Amino acid sequence: MNRTAMLRASALAAGCVSLPILAGCGEDGADFDVSRQIGPDPVLPEPSAELLPDMKIAEVVGWQESEKPDVPENLVVAAYARDLVNPRTVHTLPNGDVLVVQGRAPPGKPVSRPKDMIRDWIMSMARGGGGGPEKESNLITLLRDTDRDGQVDERRDLLTGLNSPFGVAWTKGTLYVAAADAILAYPYELGQAEITDAPSVLTPLPGGPINHHWTKDLALSPEGRFLYASVGSNSNVGERGLEAEKGRAAIWQVDRETGAARVFASGLRNPNGLTFHPETGALWTVVNERDELGPNLVPDYMTSVQEGGFYGWPWSYFGDHVDERVHPPRPEMVEKAIVPDYALSSHVAALGLAFTNGSAMPQPYANGAFVGMHGSWNRNTFNGYKVVYIPFENGRPAGMAEDVVTGFLDGDQARGRPVGVAIDGTGALLIADDAGNTVWRVAAADGSVTPRPIGSDGQEGDTLTSDVGEETDATATGATEPQPAEPLQAKPAAEGGRAQPPRPAQMETAPATSPEGAQ
Repeated sequence: MNRTAMLRASALAAGCVSLPILAGCGEDGADFDVSRQIGPDPVLPEPSAELLPDMKIAEVVGWQESEKPDVPENLVVAAYARDLVNPRTVHTLPNGDVLVVQGRAPPGKPVSRPKDMIRDWIMSMARGGGGGPEKESNLITLLRDTDRDGQVDERRDLLTGLNSPFGVAWTKGTLYVAAADAILAYPYELGQAEITDAPSVLTPLPGGPINHHWTKDLALSPEGRFLYASVGSNSNVGERGLEAEKGRAAIWQVDRETGAARVFASGLRNPNGLTFHPETGALWTVVNERDELGPNLVPDYMTSVQEGGFYGWPWSYFGDHVDERVHPPRPEMVEKAIVPDYALSSHVAALGLAFTNGSAMPQPYANGAFVGMHGSWNRNTFNGYKVVYIPFENGRPAGMAEDVVTGFLDGDQARGRPVGVAIDGTGALLIADDAGNTVWRVAAADGSVTPRPIGSDGQEGDTLTSDVGEETDATATGATEPQPAEPLQAKPAAEGGRAQPPRPAQMETAPATSPEGAQ
């Protein structure tokens, strides 16, 4: 199909032209003020049933050489690295080196409903790539700024041939990589320019055969004992059956020494951006909520994560708002559901979260969180496609979200789409743009930098990025002991290939989505 025909098909699905049978077309919500859904108490309209979801997809056109995102006057923006392939996350090591994780979705996801086929076909136009032969992705690239001037002096691919990687963490000579089906552990010392040793498997993660939400993020606990991994749901609202959701829609806690794993919190449809608050030590995440209830339901959100907490999916949203599509109903689960801390408005697809404490950002952005919003598809008008800032006080959100990095969207076309965000070794903001195949750097206009790098996991490094950093442990914050679990034995990599995770049945890899004690 040629480009014109594809765009006509996209317009047809997006605007519901000549298809009155598609519920939701008569109430497109174009006049709805999305700012009413930002904050701790969002406006939640009545849900609308949809035979096919509202769709409006921005065709990715990429960035011209002279183009870049828009930022306020007290900030400057420049390309930190170009010619990447689907950059999803950015992670700063304690010595200031930056890892860019590039990944594509694993193949083979089954299509169970006709509207899944239509949606996936239309959304394929929004994935970018620039045409021509498909370049290699599923790799991790090292970016090194040796003199801390905000420009990359050395670039090397550390790892290739990975299985849809997303999250990374580093501590005490080990680099952890969350692939689509396991957490891999690689021997790696700060300052190395290559990884030659084979990895071991710390623990398997729920992977195939479906793996609907495949992105697995990672965060290291402040005292360094545990890794926290996000595992998204295998469906929109459990339509594949709850057996397919065992261990999913959850955040796992994994012991670094033994690989013993348990579900730390559940009912989180698609959590990403796992980050510990630098002052309180609390774990935070951003979550993509469910689709197909109308253009203004359900708000994606940012929240602190309580141990043993249940956040509603699939039975309810934003506390006790019941999703009538889910059968059988579970009122006792709805009663348990925790209300998230901060709504971000509907369908923005929040995927990245970074706190700014200790950064070199100007004072208006010195105590809060940046959130990367990939952008909507389940609306008739666009939402997201930007990076916002949310001010904090005493470790809690304390004000309205502010648009900071924009310009990714140009009419009905997307130059790029933000995903992960991080603070680099100089205290500036980095943004992974997976459609524009670029990492952007947003810095203070006055040239301010931090005295030394601070890693994405909170570990401080030396003042010069080129030096090999010392191993350091953050101050312990009293993290909870894990429940007893049978240790999972790490497996070495197969000869000549990547590490092979154990292959238990999908529903046996972790407890069910329901919290402990639920039937």
